[in-house]
Amino acid sequence: MYIGPYALANRVFAAPMAGVTDRPFRKLCKALGAGYAVSEMVTSRRDLWDSLKTSRRADHQGEVAPIAVQIAGTEAQMMADAAVYNMERGAQIIDINMGCPAKKVCNKWAGSALMQNEPLAIEIASAVVRACQAHGVPVTLKMRTGWSGEHKNAVALARAFEGVGIQMITVHGRTREQGYKGQAEYDTIAAVKAAVAVPVVANGDIDSPQKARDVLARTGADAVMIGRAAQGRPWIFREVAHFLATGEMLAPPLVAEVRRLLLDHLSEHHGLYGEYAGVRSARKHIAWYLRSLPGGEALRQQVNAIETAEAQLAAVATFFDALAQRMDRLPPAPWQTGQQEQEKACA
Repeated sequence: MYIGPYALANRVFAAPMAGVTDRPFRKLCKALGAGYAVSEMVTSRRDLWDSLKTSRRADHQGEVAPIAVQIAGTEAQMMADAAVYNMERGAQIIDINMGCPAKKVCNKWAGSALMQNEPLAIEIASAVVRACQAHGVPVTLKMRTGWSGEHKNAVALARAFEGVGIQMITVHGRTREQGYKGQAEYDTIAAVKAAVAVPVVANGDIDSPQKARDVLARTGADAVMIGRAAQGRPWIFREVAHFLATGEMLAPPLVAEVRRLLLDHLSEHHGLYGEYAGVRSARKHIAWYLRSLPGGEALRQQVNAIETAEAQLAAVATFFDALAQRMDRLPPAPWQTGQQEQEKACA
């Protein structure tokens, strides 16, 4: 699979998630089998480009190509300028955010709110494509099925986006109105795939290899994009990629491997954010790794009171050293034990 000139390693992608898919997390996902990973969204507001938050989001040091940056905004020229700003800082693919359902984004008519204003959405896509063409940088776009159940316009917009030069479209199988509630539906994604010739990526509730297989079969999509299921379980990408390629399940990772992965992740996280902010923002990642692990809740509470990077790393290392004395591998995920029904038809 290609995006512009870039050949992707596989068709299992890491979704952009605000506050999650920073450089350390993207690097980890790629190392663990993600064929492609998109940055958390970068604002198109020029007055915020010099902020610490934006400078961190535009930091791609050591990241494996292709480097994809998602931009968000409401004005065509500002979005075009944001694309240029990020290309100058190493972006090789620009992704337009028309999928974020967060109120703080949609209240400013950005993200998935743009799907209510089709002329503006198309104008933005066209302006960004024009800005990127001179640099040979492909533009992709992520959207939802529509604004509400009564206003599903993903198919019409997909055709228009293809017409102005968008080279890949990702569809999250929910409306803006749904947020992340209920179940994702895949019929709209299938309809988008049938309507356009560019690659289409299916997103929403893909949390196991079996679900990825079923969604690809149901939609005909070219790839799947995984978001929340990778939080605390970034090796899901290699599990899905291996299953799609061979039909076989991988065993859960070794405790010793997870120890190393998490400690490396934390060290790079601290390096990017600095000790004060890094220790605090890393707590959510630690909590995600600890879900369902014996003794995990006690460590989570301990970690929430730790304020230094050294102590945080030491607490995590001690926990996994003790866990390794009890088990070689992590407990199986629900889909590995049959506790979670994955064979049912996609919603």
